[in-house]
Amino acid sequence: MHKKLFWVYLVLSIVGLITAWIFNGIAVMNQEDYLGAWFGSAVDWVLSADLTIVAIAVVVFMITESRRIGMKRVWLYILLSGVTAMAFTFPLFMAMRERRLGELSSTAPALKN
Repeated sequence: MHKKLFWVYLVLSIVGLITAWIFNGIAVMNQEDYLGAWFGSAVDWVLSADLTIVAIAVVVFMITESRRIGMKRVWLYILLSGVTAMAFTFPLFMAMRERRLGELSSTAPALKN
């Protein structure tokens, strides 16, 4: 199961990176106003607050989960999310988490009934 989830998360991560590149490239070429777009109307405020709260929860999860299972350098995922997109780094973190869980389950002693 860990291998299947690893690949699902990895594909999602790649899609997240590609869409971030494309849409950020379009926004830069059109000289879009990021802050105006994020906070231009009440609907924008709702979506921005919603995504900000989710992003904070994701960062807390990434930090606590990486400590729990012994993943190193989780700060890189958090840093990369600021320069790429959380749609890239969170699925990438989840893929690496699945890989780590697979490693842990393969080295764990078999449980006796």
